[in-house]
Amino acid sequence: MHVPFDGTKPNATMRLKLVCSAILAISSLPTSISAFSPRHHHRTIYASTRLFTSALETLADLTTLSIDSGCIDTVAKYAKTGLITDATTNPLFVSQAGSNGDVRYEEMVMEAVTYAKAKTCAQDGCDLPDNTLNLAVDRLAVNLGKQLTSLVSGRVSTEVDIRLSYNTEASVERARSIIAMYEEMGVSKDRILIKLAGTWEGIQAAKVLEKEGIQCNITLVFSFLQAAAAAQAGAYLISPFPGRILDWHKKQSGKESYPPDADPGVLAVKRMFAYFRKYKYDTICMPASWRPSRGVNVEGGDVDQILALAGVDEMTIPPPLLDSLSSMPSTVVVRKCDAKADAAACTDPDFLLTEDSYKTYWDTDDCGKEKLKEGIDSFTVETEKLIKILIEKF
Repeated sequence: MHVPFDGTKPNATMRLKLVCSAILAISSLPTSISAFSPRHHHRTIYASTRLFTSALETLADLTTLSIDSGCIDTVAKYAKTGLITDATTNPLFVSQAGSNGDVRYEEMVMEAVTYAKAKTCAQDGCDLPDNTLNLAVDRLAVNLGKQLTSLVSGRVSTEVDIRLSYNTEASVERARSIIAMYEEMGVSKDRILIKLAGTWEGIQAAKVLEKEGIQCNITLVFSFLQAAAAAQAGAYLISPFPGRILDWHKKQSGKESYPPDADPGVLAVKRMFAYFRKYKYDTICMPASWRPSRGVNVEGGDVDQILALAGVDEMTIPPPLLDSLSSMPSTVVVRKCDAKADAAACTDPDFLLTEDSYKTYWDTDDCGKEKLKEGIDSFTVETEKLIKILIEKF
């Protein structure tokens, strides 16, 4: 309804008409607007009319949130809030599932063992025991992932055997097998991200898989070089670890704390994010692994890095830090990552990395080399623990 204004003071009837006209106009507007987002990553910011009461709610309005957990009950709890859309798993979570003792996890383990035997063994035994065990490991990861897809609306990350981090061909084959198992269970491949370690070989595996429509999460990223290579390979998503980057810099500098905005881990992630946005790469930046920038004894310090990266594409956050954010007021969250502004501030060139140039630069990247090796070694230990558990079940 159009109410003309003729310069006279509106009476009660006219005021009512004006209010009705305003409501009608507002109701005809789109209910949401799309923020900047990479291709396939449908990040939508809703025209909010509700008052956010917690930092977690406000953060979820700026950044897509994933839960870093393999605990079914915990994931279900947070998924029900509507604030968490994705889930990430790693060898530690799968190993924990293998030894949990909970009947739900025990059923997953026994199904994985039965499946692997049926696929690779004959009545007189298994010709290649390693192949059988590897298949059981992957099947257990898929069983856990399938359960998580029933809880979250978005994607679940499932990791390729970390021991294959320097073998492109073997990583590709295992990834295809994992996706095939998901599809056998009725889980579409667009619900799954294949996690690959951020080695040159892992990144090249992602390049092959992405061309086949299998989306990948490059994990254990500690270096701008890894991030640039992953983007150039067309990886769907990277998982940089600001906490472990901070650990390295603290060890080197002897400093015990940093202001969050000057935290080396935070700055490293912001640099990656800015590079992606400036050169219009579709790769999503999803930091994981967090540390208190200002030190362990500072109130609220456990989420320093998270708050300093508010507005980045996505984050994966473990339950204890989700709890912390839930108990904090919404006012502590301010957008710190802005696609347009960060792209404009990016000074890194976009030059094509080859294997030779990558490895030349990598040789000088002490933080990247040290933390990547440490991460692969740690996850290898967890994978080997899981294999011992599975052997006992055969």
